[in-house]
Amino acid sequence: MEAAEKNFTSPGQVLKWIDHPLKKSRKNLLIVVLFLILAPTVVFFSTKSIFFLFLSIIFLLGSLSTFFLPTTYELSEDSLKVKFFFNTRKMEWGKYRSFYVDKNGVLLSPFEKPSRLENFRGIYLRFNQNKDEVVNFIKQRIKS
Repeated sequence: MEAAEKNFTSPGQVLKWIDHPLKKSRKNLLIVVLFLILAPTVVFFSTKSIFFLFLSIIFLLGSLSTFFLPTTYELSEDSLKVKFFFNTRKMEWGKYRSFYVDKNGVLLSPFEKPSRLENFRGIYLRFNQNKDEVVNFIKQRIKS
């Protein structure tokens, strides 16, 4: 069977993958590194403060951590786990009422209809060359 036709209804079936954006594109890596050099430099020359220089570096590295560090996704029959750095989030499928697929991933939403709060209450799962498998797995758990 092809990945798009897999049936994940058997008990104990788990879909697991790791997404690491840093390894996907050298062009994006170059852009991010240039930004990490340019932004703190602008902060330093505009404030003349070492404190604000280090503060800007810490904020930038923290906000870009999902780009530099891998994220592990694990979808099982009754729940999903997202592991990032030292944080593991486990959520039950019953929490989600709808989902939206785009070219990079899928947003799981706790709302039945589109809402402005989806980005804050939902969770975004990034694909890693497994779009069809992930979408089919989610379709069997969430009936939109």
